[in-house]
Amino acid sequence: MSRQRIRFVEARTARAIAVIGAITLLVAALALGIAIGTVFARSHLGEERALMSRRSYEIEELGRIHAALIELAPRVEGLSAQVNELHDFDAHLKAAHGTGGTSGVHDVPPLPDSEEPVSSLDGAGGPALPPRLCDIERESAGTPRQRLKSTQRIIDCLNDEVSQLQTQTLARYAAYMAFPGRNPAPGLRFGSPYGNRLDPFTGRLSFHPGIDFAGPTGTPILASAGGRVIAAGERNGYGNAIDIRHGDGLVTRYGHASRILVKVGDYVMPGQVIAEVGSTGRSTGPHLHFEVIVDGAQINPSPYLALFRRMPNAQS
Repeated sequence: MSRQRIRFVEARTARAIAVIGAITLLVAALALGIAIGTVFARSHLGEERALMSRRSYEIEELGRIHAALIELAPRVEGLSAQVNELHDFDAHLKAAHGTGGTSGVHDVPPLPDSEEPVSSLDGAGGPALPPRLCDIERESAGTPRQRLKSTQRIIDCLNDEVSQLQTQTLARYAAYMAFPGRNPAPGLRFGSPYGNRLDPFTGRLSFHPGIDFAGPTGTPILASAGGRVIAAGERNGYGNAIDIRHGDGLVTRYGHASRILVKVGDYVMPGQVIAEVGSTGRSTGPHLHFEVIVDGAQINPSPYLALFRRMPNAQS
């Protein structure tokens, strides 16, 4: 009996071990399958995350590039407009000086030279090389990320070049904006010209140091150029008058105003409304008396006004 029990126990144990082994193998296989699936899922999720990360980076970089282009475009447009204005004005100025000065154009000073002298540096030297421009073709290869970085470098390079051009243009454009000659009373008819005339009060010959623009009281008077107001108020013979200094000894004067809209010390831009037409002071009717004064001498404003008369792009 003991031997049979032993055999029975051993057989039952063996069967149990077999069942347990089978279950263990099944669980192990299931666990292995789960593990493999988990690893695969993590790998797939990692790829998706990496792809999303790349796309997010590219979208962010494209947004930066788009913003940089939006910022760059008006700068280039503004610079182009300034250069075109300067080009047109230079052409008119050269043409006017080429007429022989019969209309007094020889009294009109040119704008300062656009090429400023470069200060010398001790120990400076080296080979004379052409300027290094933005190399678009060389920066157009590589992976999408590399191309995005290259595009950003090109935009940064263009920004630097535009900044340099703006710096070079600024001084000359500032001189152009401060150059008197824009019509101070557009739409009004010319009255008494510059020069000798019969005085409207005495009937005797007298000198008229400016040009008159006749028009209704209250008509806006515009600054002929940019500058600083150095006088604004009652002036003997001129009534309510304004003097604006434009630099290089240039001053413009606006007389007989009914109302003054600026004060001493104000900086004005070309075409800014500074007063209104009136008939204050020594005047027979509402008009603007306009003068151009160079180094204290009142000169004929007509050549200055003629330079801007045919310039559609001029500030007026």
